[in-house]
Amino acid sequence: MSISPEILRVRPIIVACAMMATIMQALDTTIANVALPYMQGSLSATQDQINWVLTSYIVAAAIMTPPVGWLTARFGRKTVFLAGVGGFTVASMLCGIATSLEAMVFYRLLQGVFGAALVPLSQAVMFDLYPEEQRGSAMAMWGMGVMLGPILGPTLGGWLTETYNWRWVFFVNLPFGVLTFLGFLFFLPVSQRAQNLRFDWFGFGMLSLGIGALQMMLDRGEQVNWFDSGEIWIYTVLAIIGFYTFIVHTITAKEPFISPSLFRDRNLAGGLVLMFVVGIVLLATLALLTPYLQNLMNYPVMTAGLVLAPRGMGTMFAMMIAGRLVQRMDPRILLLAGFSMTAFVLHEMTMFTPDVSQFTIVWTGVVQGIGLGFLFVPIQTLAFATLPPHQRTDGAALISLTRNIGSSVGISVVTFLLIRNTTVNHADLVQYVSPFSEAVRSLAGTALDPANLPGRAMLDSLVTEQATIIAYIDDFLLMMWVAIAAMPIVFLTRRPPRTAGQAAPHAAMD
Repeated sequence: MSISPEILRVRPIIVACAMMATIMQALDTTIANVALPYMQGSLSATQDQINWVLTSYIVAAAIMTPPVGWLTARFGRKTVFLAGVGGFTVASMLCGIATSLEAMVFYRLLQGVFGAALVPLSQAVMFDLYPEEQRGSAMAMWGMGVMLGPILGPTLGGWLTETYNWRWVFFVNLPFGVLTFLGFLFFLPVSQRAQNLRFDWFGFGMLSLGIGALQMMLDRGEQVNWFDSGEIWIYTVLAIIGFYTFIVHTITAKEPFISPSLFRDRNLAGGLVLMFVVGIVLLATLALLTPYLQNLMNYPVMTAGLVLAPRGMGTMFAMMIAGRLVQRMDPRILLLAGFSMTAFVLHEMTMFTPDVSQFTIVWTGVVQGIGLGFLFVPIQTLAFATLPPHQRTDGAALISLTRNIGSSVGISVVTFLLIRNTTVNHADLVQYVSPFSEAVRSLAGTALDPANLPGRAMLDSLVTEQATIIAYIDDFLLMMWVAIAAMPIVFLTRRPPRTAGQAAPHAAMD
C-alpha cells in the first residue's frame, strides 16, 4: 500500500487529532465516576438517580457504535468525524453548565451518541495512514489512547474535582475537541460516499433494543438486587428478544445491518472474543482496586490515583514494544505472553491484604499494564489481518462495542460477587465469634469486649472487613481463571500472512 506525498506531509497532524479524539472518548467512560458525589449535591439527586449520569453515556455510546460503518459509507468519513467531534465537544460544554439532573442526563446521552464514532473511526484512519509494515506500530500508538483513557480517568477526574470543581471533568474536553475539529476540518482527506446505500432500520432497532436492555440490566442489577426485581427480568427478556431477532434477521435479510461475512472471518471472530476478555479484565480490575485502596486501606482519592497510575505506564511501555515485535514475530506468541502475565498478577493479587505495601501495588500494576499492552496490539493485528479493506470500519466498530460490553459485564459481575460473597463470608466467619470461644472470652475488658455495645460493633466491623477481603480475593481469582480460559482461543486465529519482500510476518491488512 502506498501513501500519497500530500497525506505524508499532514499525517502527523491527522494522527495527533485521531489520538485526541480517541483519548477524549475513552477518558469520559471513567473520568466522571469520582465526581458523582459532588454532582449529586449540586443537582439535588439521590444516589440511584445520579448513576444515570454514567448509565446514559454508556448506553447511548453502545447503541450508536454499530451503525458507524454505515454512516461512514453513506456520508463519508470526514463528515461523520467532524459531526462526532463537534457534537461531543458541544455536549461536553453543556454537561459542564447543566443545572438539573434531567438536563445532565440528556446532555450525557448526546455525548454518548456523538462520541460513539470517535474510537472506531480513529482506528480506521490510523490503518489507512500507514503501510502494512508500519501498522503494528500505528496500532500501538492508537491503542495507548484506548487503554490509558479508562486507566487515567479516575486520577484526572479526582484531581480536577478537588482542585477546581466537578464541572471541569467535562470542560477539560473543550480545548482538545476544538483542536481536533479544526485539524480534521483542514487536513483529513474526503472519502468516497455511497449515495444509494440503504439503511436496515429493523436490524438496527433490534440490535439497539438488545444492547440497550443488556446495558440497563447490567447497570441497574446491583441497585435493585438483580433477579429479585421485576425490572431486571423485563430488561433480560427485552435483551433476549432484541439479540435473537437481530441474529435471525441478519442471517435471512438480503441487505442486513451488519454483514454476516464479518463473523465468518475467523480472525475477526476470535479477536472479538479476546477483546471481550480484555474489556473484562481492564476495567473490572480498576473497579475493584479503587474501592479497595480507598475503603480498606484508607487511601485518599489522589493517593489511590497516584498508586494506580504506574499501571498506565506499564501499558504504554508494552505497547511501544509490542508495536515493533508484532512485525517480527507471530502475534499469537505475544497474546499468550500477555494473558500469562495478566493471570500471574491476578494470582498475586489474591494475596493482597490491607497491609500490602505500596511497592507491591505498584509493581503488580506495572506488570498487569505490560500484560494488557501485549494483548491489545496483537489482537488488533490478528483481527484485521484477513479482513477486506472495505469492512475495516465495521470491524473496528464491532471490536469497540465488544470491548465496552465486556467492561460492563466484568464490572457488573465482580461488583455483584463482591457484595454477595461479603455477605456469605460474614455469615461464615461470625459463627466463630461465639461467647464460648476462648479467643472471644480473652477480649473481656478490652475495646472489643462483646459484652458491651461498642465492643460488639467494633468486633462486627472487624468481621465485615475480613469478609470483604476474602470477597476481593474471590474476585481476583475469578478474573485469573478468565484470563487463563482465553488462552486456547488464541490458537483458533490464523497467523497473519507474510508481506511480499519481507522476511518477518507482518500484519497484512489488505
